[in-house]
Amino acid sequence: MGVEKSALEFQMLYGIRRDLQEQLSAEGYPVRVYVPYGTHWYPFFMRRLGERPANVLFFISNFSAGEEAWTQKNQP
Repeated sequence: MGVEKSALEFQMLYGIRRDLQEQLSAEGYPVRVYVPYGTHWYPFFMRRLGERPANVLFFISNFSAGEEAWTQKNQP
C-alpha cells in the first residue's frame, strides 16, 4: 500500500481474533487492544452483539469454555 506501519494503528476488542492481534504485532504494526469498562460498558456490549448475531454464539461458547477451564483449575 505504500503506507508506513507506524502511520496507522489497529484497534481490536480484547478476546476477538487474538491470533490476528499477535500476527499484526509480530509484523510490526501498532496494535491497541481495548476493554470496555465504566458505567457504559453494558450498552456498548449489547450494541456489539447486535451488530453481528454470530457474536452472541461466539460470546456464549467462549464464556462457557472459560468457565469450564476455571472450574477445572479450581477443583480441590
